[in-house]
Amino acid sequence: MIIDILSLFPGYFKGPFDESIIKRAKEKGLLDIRLIDIRDFADNRFRRVDDRPYGGGPGMVMMPQPLEAAIHHVNSPKAHVIYLSPQGRLLDAAKCRELATQEHLILLCGHYEGIDQRILDSEVDEEISIGDYVLTNGCLAAIVLLDAVARFIPGILGHECAANEDSFEKDLLDCPHYTRPEDYKGQTVPQVLLSGNHQEIARWRKEQSLRKTREVRPDLLKNEKKEKEC
Repeated sequence: MIIDILSLFPGYFKGPFDESIIKRAKEKGLLDIRLIDIRDFADNRFRRVDDRPYGGGPGMVMMPQPLEAAIHHVNSPKAHVIYLSPQGRLLDAAKCRELATQEHLILLCGHYEGIDQRILDSEVDEEISIGDYVLTNGCLAAIVLLDAVARFIPGILGHECAANEDSFEKDLLDCPHYTRPEDYKGQTVPQVLLSGNHQEIARWRKEQSLRKTREVRPDLLKNEKKEKEC
């Protein structure tokens, strides 16, 4: 997958993408992450990319010309352009799985009060939010989206089924996990996990996932409720 990230601060991404799983995915050629500085596409000598909003109000708005030029510079017939925005659709596991099938993502990071609406209307395929809160810019949101999407790209995780067992798959949170030692300061591993009975282990994990979900995120169980009503 090719991922172009358009922002005012390309250096923001160098640490997170040079470590761990994302680094290995780049080395394997599974991810081609390209960092684009929007200021390089401003058509003025001062590389200015923002101006005061029409109608008044606080803050600055990113101007359409540099944004359009930057998007067109990296665009391709298979590109899918995403604007990271608090006004967008909330990112979830289903959307990550969907985006993982794309060959080319263009992630547009907003700054200041946002971007000119005309770019959203003409250049952006969808807006995505990572939560109901506001960040100082869209860079961190782009990192979160890329990391979450990458897990569903074949070959990036060590185990082919790993992503399918995590929280939010099948509308459930993940179950508890344990490793050695068997007894840690008086806290022991549940006996069922030591039994070798895979059917019982699977049942226990499902029960624990349901319990955790009911306690912490009961909203995720709406589908289960609908099935019972039917």
